[in-house]
Amino acid sequence: MELEQLWQAVLGEVELQISRPNFVTWLKNSRLMNRQDGVVFVSLPNSFAKEWVENKYHKIIFSALRNKDSATKKVEYIVENKSSSAAKSAPRGTKNSALDTTSKDQQSFVELKVDPETNLNPKYTLNSFIVGSSNELPYAAATGVIKEVGKKYNPLFIYGGVGLGKTHLIQALGNEIRSFYENKVKVKYVSSEKFTNDVIWAMRNKRMEDVKEKYRLTDVLIIDDIQFIGGKEKTEEEFFHTFNALYENNKQIIISSDRPPRFLPTLEERLRSRFEGGMVAEINPPDYELRMAILKTKLQEKNSSLQDNVIDLIATKVQKNLRELEGILNKILFYKNTKNMEITPKLAEEIINETVQQPIKNINPNHIIKVVAEFFEISPNDLTGRCRKNSVAEPRQIAMYLLRDLLGLSYPFIGEKLGKRDHTTAIYAYNKLSQEIAKDQNLNQKIISLKDMISKE
Repeated sequence: MELEQLWQAVLGEVELQISRPNFVTWLKNSRLMNRQDGVVFVSLPNSFAKEWVENKYHKIIFSALRNKDSATKKVEYIVENKSSSAAKSAPRGTKNSALDTTSKDQQSFVELKVDPETNLNPKYTLNSFIVGSSNELPYAAATGVIKEVGKKYNPLFIYGGVGLGKTHLIQALGNEIRSFYENKVKVKYVSSEKFTNDVIWAMRNKRMEDVKEKYRLTDVLIIDDIQFIGGKEKTEEEFFHTFNALYENNKQIIISSDRPPRFLPTLEERLRSRFEGGMVAEINPPDYELRMAILKTKLQEKNSSLQDNVIDLIATKVQKNLRELEGILNKILFYKNTKNMEITPKLAEEIINETVQQPIKNINPNHIIKVVAEFFEISPNDLTGRCRKNSVAEPRQIAMYLLRDLLGLSYPFIGEKLGKRDHTTAIYAYNKLSQEIAKDQNLNQKIISLKDMISKE
């Protein structure tokens, strides 16, 4: 069994269980160095990463390894410095030749290092961004920026749920701009967390001018997950002034978020209004056609194949996001390529069911609306009509949340179904309840009770 193939399959399973930022921060530079007598040796880039992964993610990694290779008895984590030779990095008792099992794919992967000047990952390209009806508008807006940087669609604000391709699109746009202008345009990509950390460091060290120089002297500034700076007063203040400095000098600003500007309540109004002054485009969950296109493209990239009815099954059952879709595909290909198993629709469905929480069966939107109305002792017509009574506001938001959570329905459909409202109302309801459920025990209990009633009817 190829070490790289095994590790990629393990990472595919781990990625489904932890947040994307944590996965990228702690595991993107990891690799499986060797296996010997049931012990798996995993390398990490530094001691801090080693300690963090051991304490936080060891159980998940070990479980994933055991699922892929039952002979695994133990996992050892090793610091592999880039300056160190492969021989020095090898665990004691291993043969140097074992390190030569690195596949060509892994060598290619290592070469795709993040550019330290721009923070862009060259693997993200517009050519590899598959376009469908759910992401056509943001893609068109992104490509429209390239030849008119700072003039057209400025700022460009792209929003959508987790795992829908926001980071891919904005980083690909950064790479495309650099290529088009032959690296003469200065591009900087940064997460909102990194921007915040830079502001904190500068404040502690009384070096705010360094932050200003770093971000305000760029031609294209790309900020990922802007929602996370909300409520951080000094960070918001610095970003506001950075935004103005760039905008007034016709520099391009590209922003991503998990929701539209108007539903970022923790951000100052002056920032929200500036975001809305440019182009705001939503990436929606992928429809069936896009999911099929992505699966076939990924299979082609991996020089692999599956029966058409298996591909159809994956596209039908895995609807949540693209990251989950690729994770399931990687897991199925692992069974095919390393365990030499024939992937039948039945086996594929078993693998999917093991990994993805399936929606409750035999329910439809009307059924959910009926149960919610009965629970709150109101008329279903109140939920689906234009009634604005306070007694209907909470039930309607809960109905919107359940329609999205249980059935994965689109926001425009939910808004239309519940009173012919704008899709942004449905987005707001879903995001609001998603956050409040973890804090409000009473609300959480209502949701649990409703789901139980829905599943039993």
